[in-house]
Amino acid sequence: MIILGLTGSIGMGKSTTAKMFVDEGIPVHDSDATVHRLYAGKAAGLIEAEFPGTASNGVVNRERLAATVLNDQQKLRRLGEIIHPLVRADQDVFVAHHRKAGAPLVVLDIPLLFETGATGRVDDILVVTASPEVQKSRVMSRPGMTEEKFAAILANQVPDREKRRNADFVIDTGAGMEAARTAVRQLIETLKARDRSG
Repeated sequence: MIILGLTGSIGMGKSTTAKMFVDEGIPVHDSDATVHRLYAGKAAGLIEAEFPGTASNGVVNRERLAATVLNDQQKLRRLGEIIHPLVRADQDVFVAHHRKAGAPLVVLDIPLLFETGATGRVDDILVVTASPEVQKSRVMSRPGMTEEKFAAILANQVPDREKRRNADFVIDTGAGMEAARTAVRQLIETLKARDRSG
């Protein structure tokens, strides 16, 4: 079974690309969705203990947490130390389940794949990209987004050009979603063929 790591900076179309894999019948583990679940479950108490006032009734308030950690590297790192091991454990269960089921290919959608040192957990890396102009227009159209928030998020992400340089595959979503869908289908065929021959 091949484990494909899917990543890309904010606004590059990663979530849309992940859905394309799902549409083709490929199991996808969504790290963001896992974090959401953990914030309403086993991570809430740990985060509230570390950052008082960021959770209530066993659920993390994401806006309050973001306001607490976004511009503080030390707090961001501490949050990562709490949440990343829990996400990795969830990924391990997902991979084991699909390996047992005989899936030829699974995707781990990991927004911070490079930033969290997760490259060794996957066989290949797919980076989704788009031009800076397309990226900015997508991100700035999100509710509650500001130039300052966008800059802070970018500052905590490995630059796009570096991600592309370290990728095994790159899909440019700026060329349109149908072109991206075609690229996804071709990549699935390439990886399945390699899995069969391997």
